Amino acid sequence: MTKSRLLVLALLAALGAGWVVFGVAASAQSAESTASQRPPGTNYQGPAFSFNKITDGVYHAVGTGKLVVMSNATIIEGDHDVLVVDSHVSPGGAWALREELKAVTPKPIRYVVNSHYHFDHSHGNQIYGSNVEIIGHEFARQMILAGKSHDSRAREFFVGGIPNTIKTLEGRAAAATDEKERALLQNQLAIQRNHLEGTNAVKPTAPTLTLTGLVTLHRGGREIRIMHLGRGHTAGDVIVYLPKERIVVTGDLLVEHTSYMGDAFFTEWIDTIEALKNVEFDTVLPGHGQAFTGKAKLDHWQMYLRDFWNQAQKFHKDGVPWEEAARQVDLRGNAPNYPGIRAAGITPNHGMLRAYEILDGKVR
Repeated sequence: MTKSRLLVLALLAALGAGWVVFGVAASAQSAESTASQRPPGTNYQGPAFSFNKITDGVYHAVGTGKLVVMSNATIIEGDHDVLVVDSHVSPGGAWALREELKAVTPKPIRYVVNSHYHFDHSHGNQIYGSNVEIIGHEFARQMILAGKSHDSRAREFFVGGIPNTIKTLEGRAAAATDEKERALLQNQLAIQRNHLEGTNAVKPTAPTLTLTGLVTLHRGGREIRIMHLGRGHTAGDVIVYLPKERIVVTGDLLVEHTSYMGDAFFTEWIDTIEALKNVEFDTVLPGHGQAFTGKAKLDHWQMYLRDFWNQAQKFHKDGVPWEEAARQVDLRGNAPNYPGIRAAGITPNHGMLRAYEILDGKVR
């Protein structure tokens, strides 16, 4: 029996029921070799991350802009190892986090949790070898294996435009007459070229351990609960909860501002946020934006979702095409909770298409 297989069986026995366990890489030696290599898309002038300390052994890793990583990560130390929540938009982003984390803690990464399957939270999975378990919801595994993290409306919008962005920056840099402006544009151009190299190197890699409800890890004195409270941002969102520290890591189920709605389950999302209110926490570490405290944003997001869904239903009932509905939807009533909010934009645009798919019975 191989060393990696024994490791998986031992882990399963320790955790008990609640997991679905899948085989790790066929060749541990090959996986370890891949994990040790510096991947494409790591030509950047660091640091790529700010490690914001939340409490002892818990950090919220937020990108500095020197390297495009798109999502945040959360670092949770156990007695002997580390759990990381989310692996960013590319293997380069995940590699940068792993390397820069060495200045924060000498403990090795043992677990990576994907809060959901979207590309900006899971496309760094491939850098981890067979000694790292990737944890996610069963739905996230299914979607990644089906190629849905790589082939989606969201990825096409947020990543598909990189070549055009590079062309535009090249033209502006060539035309610039001011040295400071040209230097700034050249720096932006280098970041985007590196971003393209990194995203082109992605090989979508699915979780090796999956759950559908609740699983708890006990890492020395640290209790870590990985929980699925219901459908919302996607059908397979999980949160990571530290009961002793009263901290919850929410992925894109709840973010600092407004979350992408292109794969949403609107009414269920409202219910899932209601379930989140019953979790005893003080601090939220979101998948995008800065950490925040309290539960007021849960109410704010529920209000936003209800407002959007009510308008979408009316547009649909009146026979307004979804493209026109996306132009007409007015969400400015939520501006007190989300300053600077526009009537429309990419979130309601993709969200409106999703709403019509649900109302037409194309999504169950």
